[in-house]
Amino acid sequence: MVKKNIFFMIVLMLLAFSADKPYKDGSYSAMSRGNYTGEPYYGHTRIVIEKGKIAKIEFFIRDSAKHEYMDDKYSKNFAGNAEYIQQCLNDWKGIQTYPKLLLKSQDINKVDAVTGATWSHNIFKASVEEALAKAKK
Repeated sequence: MVKKNIFFMIVLMLLAFSADKPYKDGSYSAMSRGNYTGEPYYGHTRIVIEKGKIAKIEFFIRDSAKHEYMDDKYSKNFAGNAEYIQQCLNDWKGIQTYPKLLLKSQDINKVDAVTGATWSHNIFKASVEEALAKAKK
C-alpha cells in the first residue's frame, strides 16, 4: 500500500511539473501564409524553447514574388499609393512588435493586433501556432 501511495505521489508530481512546461526544449521553425493563400507572402517563425518556455523568437514576412523581406523600406513597391504605403508601415510595426509581445505573454492568444496591422498579425499567429505545435509535449 505504501508503494502504491509513493507511486501515485510521484505521478502527480511529474504531471504538475510538466504542466508548467508545455513545450519541449529546442528550436522550432515554421512557415505559413495563414488564410492568405492567394498572396505571395509567407510568415517565417523560429522559436527557441528553454525550460519549457519561449526564450527567443524570430519572425519575418517574405514576398516570394519579389524575393524581398518586408522591412521599413518595403513600401517603395507601392509608390504613389498612400493607402498601401501606410499599410506596409503598419504591418512593419506589427512584425517588429508581435515577437516581443509573445515573449512577454508566452501565449499567442494574448498577442493583440497592432492597429492597422491585422494582416501581419494573422500571418504571425499562423506561423507561431505551427512552430509551437512541433514543440508540444
